[in-house]
Parts: sequence; structure tokens; C-alpha cells
Amino acid sequence: MIERMDVGQRMSKIVKHNGVAYLCGQVGEGASVAAQTRDCIGRIEALLAQAGSSPERMLQVTIWLADMQDFAEMNAVWDAWVPEGHAPARACGEAKLAREDLKVEMIVTAACD
Repeated sequence: MIERMDVGQRMSKIVKHNGVAYLCGQVGEGASVAAQTRDCIGRIEALLAQAGSSPERMLQVTIWLADMQDFAEMNAVWDAWVPEGHAPARACGEAKLAREDLKVEMIVTAACD
């Protein structure tokens, strides 16, 4: 069974199927990549909880940065957040994001109830 949560015209914020939650891309607010990363992570935590999951159950994360020079700043926030021993498979690349002010976007797949 496929369950879609917070369904909009273009996308669902969460899609659950066979014990896996797929989150739509999350961005954050703030002037710096660190601030945007912290806000983005907060949004991810809320969606994971809504899906019956948690950061410890993340399977894979894809991170897009508007500028790879922000990699270390983003990783400083990421490393402090990811639960020890529960790092997901992860990829990080550079991409032009949807708005000029965006610096980071994360796409998460996690095990769920």
C-alpha cells in the first residue's frame, strides 16, 4: 500500500511504501548555510516524526549545495546532528536550487512504522 501525506498539487511531503518513508526535498531559512542547514534539519525531524520515523532510521540522504565551497560549513551542522552510529548512506553535490537565496536542500529516505 502507498500512503501519501500532506499532499499538494505538485508533490506529497511524505510518501510511505513497504516500511520506507520518502521525504520531499527540504530547504531552510537563514542567511548562512549553517542557519539553513539547521532549519532544514528541523523540518526533516518533524516530517520523520510524522512518518513514524526518526533520524536514527534514515537510510539515505541526498544533499544539494548551491556552492560546494559551503561543504565544510554544512558538514559541521550535519555531523553534530546525525546520531552516532546511525549515519545514513549519503551523497552531496552542487546544483542550482529553486531560489537564488537557497544554499542547501536535503532529500531523505528512512525506515518507518
